[in-house]
Order: sequence, then C-alpha cells, then structure tokens
Amino acid sequence: MTSYFIRRFILIVPTFIGVTILVFTLTRLVPGGPIERMLNEAAMAGGDGAVATSSFDGRAGSTLSDDQIEELRAYYGFDKPVVLSYFEWLGKVARLDLGTSTRYTEPVWGIIRDRFPISIFYGVTTLILTYGVCIPLGIVKAIRHKTLFDNLSSALVFFGYAIPAYALGIVLLTAFAAHLEWFPLSGFVSDDFDEKSAAGKVGDVFSHAVLPLISYMAGSFAVTTMLMKNALMDNLAAEYVRTAIGKGMVFRKAIFRHALRNSLIPIATSFGSNISLILTGSFLIEKIFNIDGFGLLGFESLVERDYPVVMGILVISSLLFLIGNILSDICVALVDPRVKFGGGEAPA
Repeated sequence: MTSYFIRRFILIVPTFIGVTILVFTLTRLVPGGPIERMLNEAAMAGGDGAVATSSFDGRAGSTLSDDQIEELRAYYGFDKPVVLSYFEWLGKVARLDLGTSTRYTEPVWGIIRDRFPISIFYGVTTLILTYGVCIPLGIVKAIRHKTLFDNLSSALVFFGYAIPAYALGIVLLTAFAAHLEWFPLSGFVSDDFDEKSAAGKVGDVFSHAVLPLISYMAGSFAVTTMLMKNALMDNLAAEYVRTAIGKGMVFRKAIFRHALRNSLIPIATSFGSNISLILTGSFLIEKIFNIDGFGLLGFESLVERDYPVVMGILVISSLLFLIGNILSDICVALVDPRVKFGGGEAPA
C-alpha cells in the first residue's frame, strides 16, 4: 500500500502539468485577452472611435501604434510561442511566483492570499456541518426507514436539493435579512468589526455566516444524507449482519460494530474530492451575499480575462483536488482494512 501512495504522489506532477498546459494554451487562443480589453476600454473612454489610453508604463498615450501594441504583447508575454511561455510560467510557479494580475496590477499570490481566510472559513464550516449532521441523520433514517420521521426528513432534504443554491440564497436574503432584519444583508463582517469584543466578533461572524452556509449546504446535504442512508440499509440487509443478529448480537451493536464501518466507504470515497470545495466555493452565492471569496474572484478574473489570476487559482485548486483524491484513498483504507491498493483486495 505504501508503494501505491508513493506512485500516486509521483503522478501528481504529470497530471498537474497536463491540466495546467491545457488551460494555459486556451488562455492564449481565446480572443479578448488583457490587451484587447485595454484597447476596448480605451476606445469607449475616447469616444468617436478614438483610441486614447495609457500604456503599461503609466504614461498618457494617444492612439496606439503597432510598435506600442507589440510592446504590450511582450510585456504580457504574448509574443512568445505557447510552449515557451508555459515553461517560463511553470518555472515561476516552481519558485512560488504566480505572476502579476493584469487587472489589479498586484502580485497574484497576494490577491489570492487575501481571500484565503474567507474561503477556508466557509469551506471548512460547510464540510464539518454537512458530515456532522448528514451522517447521523442518514443512520437514523436507515434505522427508522418508512417511519414518519424518515418521510418528513426526506421531504425536507429533497426540497432543499430541488431549489438551486443561488435561488435559496435570494429567498433567505430577502426574507430574513431585508424584511425581518434578523441577519445582515451582506459581507463577511461588519464595518465596526475591529471595535467589538472577542465575543462580539464571534457573534458578528456567525450572524453574517448563517444564511450563506445554509445556501452552501442545500445541495450536498441531501446527497450525503441519502448516500449514508442507502449504504447503511444495504449493509443491514447483508448476510453477515443478519448472521450476527441471529447469533444473539444486539441490533444496535450489530449496526455500529459491523454495518456502519462498511457503510462509511462511499462517504470516505467522496471526502477527498470535497476538499477542493474549501476554496472554490460558489461565485453566485458569494455575489448574492457580497462575500469576497475565492469563487467570486475566479469568476471575475475569467470575465475580465485576468489570466495570471485564473492560472493562479487553477494551480491551487488542481493541487488541492489531486491531493484530495489521495486523501480519499487513505480514508477508504482506514475505513476498510481489507482494501489493498495495488494488489486488489484480500479475502474477507
């Protein structure tokens, strides 16, 4: 098993190169890059078709000549072949240099780093609440299958699953923030956050986070709950559980000693993949609640053709996803010791 995980870690490098070179190539081929965006903005600002703008060095300029445009292409690295530009960019990434944003003219790493606390807070909190509530709820639903509790809880979770997260966010914001004024309308913290006491800061973050967290969890809540319920029901109907009960084992003990561990395998399989959600988030929810997080940054950067930021986000999210897949395998191995990666499964 150790050799398997070593191979998986080694495969991160070629997989990362394959993903990033594909996206990097697309950023060079699609129209509307930073130079075209600059020219279009200058054309609209100049009026009557005049292209008056400022060059990259900040000097006020008139109509851009071909030589000036070539200087811009060289400044942004568009004058070189795609392969050469990619390996230059990869070399900078290896030195932990993600480049400079063409929109903010600031280091990409600094822009991304400022969004980390918000994205990690919402991502980690969503994962904890989702697994902390859905696993026990799925267990209870499996044990009390077809009871009133099971039917009502199923209706509730599927109702939340059927509503798009952004639509639910709008409803929650309108009802509980705008009309009832129970929660703030937007933002991560209040303007006077620094002036509050420690308890006041915790309460302020909590009040701002309630509605976005409900919106974040709406979809995954139903999926995780029903996955846990169905897996446990399948194991409760298995021969080994019936045999254990037939030999006199208490039903509760048969669940938690035998059936539950095997039922956690599907949950463990998807756990690592969900790690990438810590940073990606949802740009629609962040836009609705005015949360300056990772998802909104990625969307705005893509719209504004801020390719250095797009590639910086891709670097972090792809590495997180690849490492998350390995964590999924580790979780499966911890839940089910019979699994022998790279050598099949040992006999039960």
